Amino acid sequence: MARDYYEVLDVPRTASKNDIKQAFRRLARQYHPDVSDHPDAEARFKEINEAYEVLSDDEKRARYDRFGHAGVQGTGASGFSGFAGFDEIFEEFFSSFGGMRSSSARRGPRPGADRRIDVTISFEESVFGVDKEIEIERLETCETCGGMGAEPGTQPVRCPQCGGTGEVRQVQQTFLGSMVRVATCPRCNGRGEIIQTACSACRGEGRLRRRVKLSVQIPAGVREGLQVQVRGEGDAGEAGAPRGNLYVVIHVSEHSFFKRRNNDIIVDITINVAQAALGDKIIVPTVDGDVELTIPAGTQTGRVFRLRGKGVPRLRSDGSNAGRGDQLVVVQVAIPTQLTDEQRRLFEQLARTLGKEVQPQSNGRGFFDRVMDFFAGDQQS
Repeated sequence: MARDYYEVLDVPRTASKNDIKQAFRRLARQYHPDVSDHPDAEARFKEINEAYEVLSDDEKRARYDRFGHAGVQGTGASGFSGFAGFDEIFEEFFSSFGGMRSSSARRGPRPGADRRIDVTISFEESVFGVDKEIEIERLETCETCGGMGAEPGTQPVRCPQCGGTGEVRQVQQTFLGSMVRVATCPRCNGRGEIIQTACSACRGEGRLRRRVKLSVQIPAGVREGLQVQVRGEGDAGEAGAPRGNLYVVIHVSEHSFFKRRNNDIIVDITINVAQAALGDKIIVPTVDGDVELTIPAGTQTGRVFRLRGKGVPRLRSDGSNAGRGDQLVVVQVAIPTQLTDEQRRLFEQLARTLGKEVQPQSNGRGFFDRVMDFFAGDQQS
């Protein structure tokens, strides 16, 4: 007796059409006679198709659910007689292992491979961009043979094994009929031509390894680890095929006092207690040059001042820029560790006016909390 179709496809009777379709695809790949080592592969494959033909059709499935196998006898529930969706699955399945491919799909000359180089730039160059001269080793088209691989004065000839198609075909007989497997020709590697007299310069390869110098434009705003793609500057392709690309991986040297946070630049400065208490105008370095910054009286350690537009350009995905970040100036008040006699006398006078009372801090946020709030954008200076 024929097995239950749901059992054949290993699905419950409540399975959806999509569940049934997926089960068929999985089992068809497993038991197809051309790829399966199972001793009963051909019989199992026929059984799987028969079950799918019925269960994938709503009307046939309804009759089967009500009357069993008797309800679908005489409706074409055997073999491959045109049930819904099979053409799509048949084409997908067989194309996955090389059948049904036209000769126009042969490989032909391969494009050149991509190349990578690591480049180190300065902090300022990462901010403003730079044209960097680099030297790489890559495959260049042989000038002697023009990349064809044949000695000048000779020509490649049609491959006798594939007849110039770049493919070889093998016909196999299955229960479905004749099946054709298509593979790249092993003699010409899919090019359809073979070289009888190899170029003496490149030994028939059509390409030679050379060191070349290039100027690479590194955009403003790049950061550590970013890759810059330079199209068409990788290895030369075979026999006129396109070149590969060059990928430049950026490394940024540390600056002696500038630090980067996203698109902002951070710099720490130190002022003395008199400047902090009385206020002052000081000169602050930026990547654009020195600027004047007003320190208000009573400035405390950890106060942050923002210099608008003095940061790093914002780099878009297309390599262009959209404005700049800011520079954040973090103030540290230096307490002198060595005093002259005059300085000590003046500090002693000041100490008598300030008193010695110690004032406990309230339960408010501390210095480092305030700094983190600033960097998170919770306050402006």
